[in-house]
Amino acid sequence: MFDLHRLRLLRELKHRGTLAAVAAALSYSPSSVSQQLTLLESEVGVPLLEPVGRRVRLTPQAEILVVHAEAVLARLECAEAEIAASLTRLTGTLRIAAFQTAALALVPAALTLLRADHPGLRVHVTQAEPEVALPALLARDFDLVIAEEYPGGPHPRPAGIERADLCADPLRLARPRDGQGPRPSGPRAALRALADHPWVMEPEGTAARQWALTVCRDAGFEPDVRFESSDLLLHLRLVEQGHAAALLPDFVWYGRPPTVPLHPLPRGHRARRIFTAVRRGRGAHPAVDACRQALRQACTPPGHAAEDSPAVAP
Repeated sequence: MFDLHRLRLLRELKHRGTLAAVAAALSYSPSSVSQQLTLLESEVGVPLLEPVGRRVRLTPQAEILVVHAEAVLARLECAEAEIAASLTRLTGTLRIAAFQTAALALVPAALTLLRADHPGLRVHVTQAEPEVALPALLARDFDLVIAEEYPGGPHPRPAGIERADLCADPLRLARPRDGQGPRPSGPRAALRALADHPWVMEPEGTAARQWALTVCRDAGFEPDVRFESSDLLLHLRLVEQGHAAALLPDFVWYGRPPTVPLHPLPRGHRARRIFTAVRRGRGAHPAVDACRQALRQACTPPGHAAEDSPAVAP
């Protein structure tokens, strides 16, 4: 029999990359983690780690062991979910990660619903982009992640993650109120009218930036990106002050009237998909189910409308 705690440490090393990162995440010393993994090697009877410079990597035998450790831990997640479901009152802690606009638009309303229905449930929320939050979900830093997927840029779907679609968030062209010229007719014409205008976009390397560049290039121009930020509220402020054009999701408004002129985008680019992700075996946990139900309710705020709004099915 292999020690489950040591198997968990090996799995953590697979996901976090270094002994120091494992130690920091679990509040151990690196030497303690190393000692436990040495004992696991003795149990298994083959080397599990090999040095690469100043770091270590898993041997092929360790990779095999991690696959089985993942299956064991997934079964334990199922057991925990069944035990929680057998109780009459929902308690414990649920750790959520959400990207910025979902944290602003959905999380507060969902927390209100959860507090009313499940006062014994403690909820921790961290703002984190999907690129960071999804790997952290696999590393067990979070129990549920709210993530986004832009048109034409699907996320990889690791076997250890279960996802459920939440809603579609419409995406629109936001232009400054300069009052110059007639209002463009048609989505591509509206984009081309801003071909020589400064733009604000998310940083290079992000899915949102790649999608935004594709939208502009499909309209026939290369955008002059003078401002870069992952903060979409800054994008909005730059548009409001006439410094830039932007491509903004409706979550920025979320039930409030828009403060800048908006135009629909060409077909194929009109909405990003919002989804929740949990580790395999965790989806049946009543705290996760309650959170997903609250988030679905939060997706339809009263008076949610925007200028030039096309019908977008969730």
